[in-house]
Order: sequence, then C-alpha cells, then structure tokens
Amino acid sequence: MKKGSATVAQLSEFDEIIDVRSPAEFADDHIPGAVNMPVLDDAQRARVGTIYKQVSPFEARRIGGALVAENLARHLHAHFQDKPKHWRPLVYCWRGGQRSGAFVTWLRMVGWDACQLEGGYKNFRRMVIDALAQQPATLDFRIIGGATGSAKTRILEALAAAGAQVLDLEGLASHKGSVLGALPGVAQPTQKKFETALHAVLSRFSPDRPVYVEAESRKIGRVHLPTELMEAMRGSPCFAIDASREARIEFLLRDYAYLGDDVADLQRKLGCLNRIISNETLARWQDYAAVHDLPALFTELVDQHYDPLYKRSQNSNYVRFGDAIHVSTDDLSPSGIIAIADAILAKTPVRADAR
Repeated sequence: MKKGSATVAQLSEFDEIIDVRSPAEFADDHIPGAVNMPVLDDAQRARVGTIYKQVSPFEARRIGGALVAENLARHLHAHFQDKPKHWRPLVYCWRGGQRSGAFVTWLRMVGWDACQLEGGYKNFRRMVIDALAQQPATLDFRIIGGATGSAKTRILEALAAAGAQVLDLEGLASHKGSVLGALPGVAQPTQKKFETALHAVLSRFSPDRPVYVEAESRKIGRVHLPTELMEAMRGSPCFAIDASREARIEFLLRDYAYLGDDVADLQRKLGCLNRIISNETLARWQDYAAVHDLPALFTELVDQHYDPLYKRSQNSNYVRFGDAIHVSTDDLSPSGIIAIADAILAKTPVRADAR
C-alpha cells in the first residue's frame, strides 16, 4: 500500500471522512459519517465530462483543473481553518482517482496526514455487497409476523427498548411496506443507501443473541431486500401476533391518522389497487377518503384486502410459520404493546432451533 493511502478496513482510524464526489453522487450513497466537499459540483462535473467526450481529454483536464482548484480553495477557507496539525482525514472519490488525489495532495502540502481511500467509493460498495451476502447466515433471526395492524413495528420498538437486538427494515427503508406505507414528507433512500445502512446495522449484531425482525415481503416500497437476507429470514423461527380485528383497526386508525390530511394523495395510493379490486369497491373506498371516513375505509381494507392477502402469503413465504409461537392480544395500546414484547422475550428459547 502506497504512502498516503488507506483501505476500507481502516475507515475507523481517521478523524474525518471526506467525500469529494458531486452532491448527486453523495446523495445516491456514501460512506456513513462522511461529509461532502465536492471538488466539482453536479453542473461542473457534467460540463467537464461533455468536454472530455466531445473535445479532448486534455481540454477537459485543463478546465476541470481550474474548477477543482477554485473549489479546493473554498473548502480550505470554509472548513479546515480550525483543524489542528494532528488532524487525520480520509478522502475518497468514485474510484480513488484524480478528484480525491488532488484533494489529498493539497491537504498533505499544508501538513495534515491526509490519506486517499484505495479504490474509492467503488471499493466500499463492493465490501458492502460482499458483506450482505455473508452476514445474514451468521445471525439468529426471530420473525415477528401477524396480520396488518398487529403493531409489529411498535413491538420491535418495545423489544429494542427492552435491550433486544432488533432489525427495523421498514425504518431503514422509510416506508411501512403496504400500498399506504409511504411516509408523509419522507423520501425513501436509494437502493445503495438502503444497503449501506442495512450493512451498518447488521455489523453491530452479536451472532450469539436473537435478532428480532418483522416478516416482510421482498420489496418495501421501492427498495428490495438482499436475497441472502430474505432466504435467512424465510427459514427462521416465527412469532405470530394474534391481535383481535377490533384492536387492529383501532391501532391502524391511530398509526395512519395522517392519511386523512391529504385526500388526493390517499386516493392516489388507493388507486394502485385497481388491478386487484373491482371498480365499484375502489370507487367506494375513494369516496370514504374524500369524506375523511377512515374508520369505514380501514375496516373494509382489513376485511377485503389485507387479511385475505395475509392468509394467502404468510405460510408460503415463511416455511416455519406453521410452527410459530403465538401471542394473543386484544390490546394494542402502548402498554399492551410492551406486554406483547415481554411475552415474546419470555417465550424466546435461548438458542434458535437448528435450521
């Protein structure tokens, strides 16, 4: 390894990680904790790339070099004036090339022990993909299943509060998983960013303790779960939350109350069901949305859509669901959810059955 460079395995050794790619590249995904200090912004990067292809590589480097120098000077003035001599940053770009190389050169000329990440973000991304293919098989998953409205995410939160290891996939995906699951004002992460966050969480788990996770389908909104994780979950021991219909509808009305704030958006989401329900039913549900009659809407959604779908899918998706440990309740209030979490912990064997 050449002087002034570092590998992905050394990320924790640095005081700061600096991503010098464009803002769009950074938004797509980045190393957790990195700060974005682009040497070329999105428009500049596009301009230099066009010149490279249409004019010549030399002309692109001549113009790009001037832009990089201007941006480097701005970053040095704005961000680095208070950094002590012993401050040690790690800098990366797409593949450890000229952008991060230029940044590191200037930082080292000042006197800081700056290093360039070998292979850049591309190497980091490869590490994430490789790890996600291996990590799930090392963990002892316990699946929390139950019909829609069983407060599974809230149960995971209660388990986490009790000290259990919890994988909140819907939290990482910023989506509740159903046709109505988009969160108001919250964009879902890109697939790459979701996988980076997932890898970071899985890396913190101990293989000697259970990891509780909600039964999910392969896709949560627009992101999908890695195949290896899905396979590990589908072969894992299960808990089934048997909550009463009335308790589930009451919980849904609390948990999805915000849907009544934007009638047009709710009607658009319901419209996504047009291929699997009749036009008459869809029209009625959209009428409920128009007059803010969420109790009638959720009651029919549970009875005519969610429950039939759950009955069709759960046993086929999770091979050990037939042997699930059942937890029954008619109380999905905050205290009732804590009681469910306590029951799950009490009924969890010390070690998982052999897969």
